[in-house]
Amino acid sequence: QVHLVESGGGSVQARGSLRLACIPSESTFSPFSFAWFRQAPGKEREGVAVISRGGSIMYANSVKGRFILSKDSAKNALYLQMNSLEPEDTAMYYCAASRYYFDYGLRFTPTHYNFWGLGTQVTVSS
Repeated sequence: QVHLVESGGGSVQARGSLRLACIPSESTFSPFSFAWFRQAPGKEREGVAVISRGGSIMYANSVKGRFILSKDSAKNALYLQMNSLEPEDTAMYYCAASRYYFDYGLRFTPTHYNFWGLGTQVTVSS
């Protein structure tokens, strides 16, 4: 069973930046898509950004222009550069991967993803 390990969370003031990383336990792991989700207390888990195996990257409207998803193929690592952070970005951030064929309509649907990390907390203060 492949494990996804996130790192890079922390506390930052509004308008600050953080960079999250996600590294699979198997270097040869090659899912059809990787994604970042987040979940704030009392709210549903929501998709933030996704990259398909073909390299297409999509963002949620709430983070577009502020967050940048990237993938290092050599390290098989996934990153999320978060800039201009706002208190509303406070949440637990999860890395996810799917072995299902990429489906644009399901790109931010949690049940489409088979593998999940344990999450890393991001707290943004005003």
